[in-house]
Amino acid sequence: MGAGEEIWNASKLLESHCPDTPSSSITIDHSLPISEMKPHIVELCKDLFKKWSDLDESDFYLETVSGGLTNLLLKLTVKESGGDVIMTIRLYGPNTEYVINRERELLAIPYLSDAGFGAKLLGVFGNGMVQSFINARTLTPEEMRKPNLAAAIAKQVRKFHEVEIPGCKEPQLWNDILKFFDRASSLRFDDDVKQRKYDTISFEEVKKELADLKDTTDRLNAPVVYSHNDLLSGNFMLNEDEGKLYLIDFEYGSYNYRGFDIGNHFNEYAGFECDYTMFPTKEEQYHFFRHYLKPDNPNEVSDAELEALYVETNAYTLASHLCWGLWGLVQAKVSPIDFDYLEYFFLRYNEYKKQKDRCVSLARSSLS
Repeated sequence: MGAGEEIWNASKLLESHCPDTPSSSITIDHSLPISEMKPHIVELCKDLFKKWSDLDESDFYLETVSGGLTNLLLKLTVKESGGDVIMTIRLYGPNTEYVINRERELLAIPYLSDAGFGAKLLGVFGNGMVQSFINARTLTPEEMRKPNLAAAIAKQVRKFHEVEIPGCKEPQLWNDILKFFDRASSLRFDDDVKQRKYDTISFEEVKKELADLKDTTDRLNAPVVYSHNDLLSGNFMLNEDEGKLYLIDFEYGSYNYRGFDIGNHFNEYAGFECDYTMFPTKEEQYHFFRHYLKPDNPNEVSDAELEALYVETNAYTLASHLCWGLWGLVQAKVSPIDFDYLEYFFLRYNEYKKQKDRCVSLARSSLS
């Protein structure tokens, strides 16, 4: 999809669901250093926000907030006569259209914003969006397991799952995984070392694992909710002075199985290094479930409810490994970000195979 087409689709969506949000066809080169990127950001802001058309470039101050595995986040401070205005500019990583449905994201953002999630959408452009600035820091994987933060996260996730988003309400998990599989299973790498490592993957085996796992999880009849699908530490922000927790970045959001969203979150305790010794114990999972199932009365959750959600969640942790492992293969081919996505596949797939018997046995025992 070209930038012009992407903006056309985004504009049509915004026209229907958020008509007051401005859009621009300008694109920003993700690879430029900040000093060279700044004049283009200034041009973009003047195109989006006409009230700034007479400001000098010196009235704009740009700095990097973070560079994730898909996006680059920038903090922009604009000096106005009435005081500083601070915004976040999110630049989509190159080729992220291969793994992210931007139309689905743009459709959901206004509704999630109205429900109190994320930053307010201020504008969209050829390869990114402008949002309000959240004065908070991202969590680390280690912090997510702290009892007080785990409880706060559980309550946020429960509230997120209660948001109603218009459009297709069918779970998208297996559609998305199969798209990743189709792309991941037909790659060619210019790097001979990468190609040899890639050639060791048996996609016939992976396809069989997908089919078997889908059959098992389908029988669990997990509730379908609007899911974040990427509940890693970097998508939780904490303002410690106010004691406020924010859930951000809805790129992968869709209607999906409740157990997948929670199970995926537990897998993210391991961080990008995939240290699965950090995976939450059963006791830690139960603590999360209590605050998720009954945020106001966590001690009233029954043992039967806890066990049922434990079985559901652990079964879907397997789907999470397959989903993000295949995602990693696609990224290994298309992403310019300095991260070993190919190795990431093997780390996720090996953990899938390590946990498969335990999680599948749990599921089958509950069904028998």
